[in-house]
Amino acid sequence: MMSRPADVVAQTASKDPAVGLHATASLRTLLEAVEELQVRRARELGWSWQQIAEVLGVSKQAVHQLYGKGERHPRRRPQ
Repeated sequence: MMSRPADVVAQTASKDPAVGLHATASLRTLLEAVEELQVRRARELGWSWQQIAEVLGVSKQAVHQLYGKGERHPRRRPQ
């Protein structure tokens, strides 16, 4: 069963580090997926890499490196 985002956010404040860290990892995964979706949408609408980078507060090179090849490059380190 999938948790609601609000429940996951609440779990980040858990006194149990295992619960808090798991919730943090879940939010990171969700955030990365949403960011990728919005970057793709911006590109489809004609936004430049520079425009996207400015809104995200990162360099143009960073955005292009993450999303420029048409394939997802997860930021998370392998476990």
